[in-house]
Amino acid sequence: MRWFLVLVASSALAQNAHDAMQASIEKQRASVEKQREAVKKQAELAGPGSLQMPQFAESEPEPACDPIPAVDPIIEGAAKAEKVQPELLRAVIQQESRFYPCAVSQHGAKGLMQLMPDTISLLGVKDPFDSKQNIEAGAKYLKQMIDRYKGDLAKALGAYNAGPATVDESNGVPDIPETRNYVDAILQSLGKK
Repeated sequence: MRWFLVLVASSALAQNAHDAMQASIEKQRASVEKQREAVKKQAELAGPGSLQMPQFAESEPEPACDPIPAVDPIIEGAAKAEKVQPELLRAVIQQESRFYPCAVSQHGAKGLMQLMPDTISLLGVKDPFDSKQNIEAGAKYLKQMIDRYKGDLAKALGAYNAGPATVDESNGVPDIPETRNYVDAILQSLGKK
């Protein structure tokens, strides 16, 4: 009889744990939906073109997380801390991840500013998918590239994309189509091309 009572109690505990898990999942779903609605409302209130919402090609799957708004205090704070224009950070984030914090490239770059594993380690990033850590580290690395190339934004962006060794070897933006398109797109979005 004692064994039967233990079995019944264990079964009840398992059912309670399952119910709690289901309730947690439903709560998270509701929270995600609220966040989506808040982002839409911010976009409507801010007016057309003020919040860039990512657009994906039909063949490109949308990441499994919600994008952050283009106007975000984390971006503003990182830009101020590193003395770079917030518009530049937004342009890099748009080009790198389209504002999706869970983005991962086929080369292993992670997060909003698509930090490579070596950069993550070098800058002491604990969680590359944490928006604050990723943006602050990405801004710091971008500023290092801007300083390294004495304010030459095209070279700095080329180095951010293809690595400084490639830029040094090319003595300019490397003749790599992906890198050229990357640099051109960002400079164009900033009105510098």
